Amino acid sequence: MALRAAPGRGRWLARALTVSGAARVPPLLLPPPAAAASALPLAGLRPAARFASSAGQGPEAEGPQRRVLVVRITSPIAWLRTRFYYLLIRVYFDQEFSVEEFTRGAKQAFSVVSKLLSQRKLDLLDELVSAEVLQALKEKISLLPDSHRDALAADIDAIMYTTEGDVRIYYDDDGIKFVSILMRFWYLNGANLPDEVPGETKVFQIVFGDESTKEKRHLLTANYEFQREFTEGAKPDWTITRIEHPRLLE
Repeated sequence: MALRAAPGRGRWLARALTVSGAARVPPLLLPPPAAAASALPLAGLRPAARFASSAGQGPEAEGPQRRVLVVRITSPIAWLRTRFYYLLIRVYFDQEFSVEEFTRGAKQAFSVVSKLLSQRKLDLLDELVSAEVLQALKEKISLLPDSHRDALAADIDAIMYTTEGDVRIYYDDDGIKFVSILMRFWYLNGANLPDEVPGETKVFQIVFGDESTKEKRHLLTANYEFQREFTEGAKPDWTITRIEHPRLLE
């Protein structure tokens, strides 16, 4: 189920669909809830593959190690199209717009919001999530089984891969300007989900220490859309206007 806030009247200036890759984008200024950090700094976009070591860290770590590798191949045309839209954002909206900083902030915001959803602390999401999406979440979270709710939470270190989806630039008839960027996340979660969960979910047996000690992790996906108004005088804040956890939040 897609939980999404309607952008209102608007004429599209640009749109890129299903894009991944690296580039430069703007600072993400999402004011977190009181229980979270006071600021969400932004980080650089990772390469097309990220590794997560399943064994202990440091020179004292013993036993065999397993790594989860997530690889996605980027379409050159899609990559160039996305870069063009990012250029438009920098030229017409924000000269300091940086993809690396935006991606870092999006990952941290995703981790904070997903954990609050898992903990049913929706009252702390007012500053992060649009009112429309928050209302839909309140109607859904209470109905989820514990296993599905646990699977919503994503630790920042468990995010295996992050990429952009839709990139949109538009304005309405009153001259109000918006930019929305859909981010896709792949993350590991140890919730007690059935192995046959359909969709994009994958199951890994990750070994810690030795073969007699195993922890099963699911590789899950989530889509979060971030929207910011660039009208002169508007707050430089990004708001989450769409939340999808396929096969979990439905």
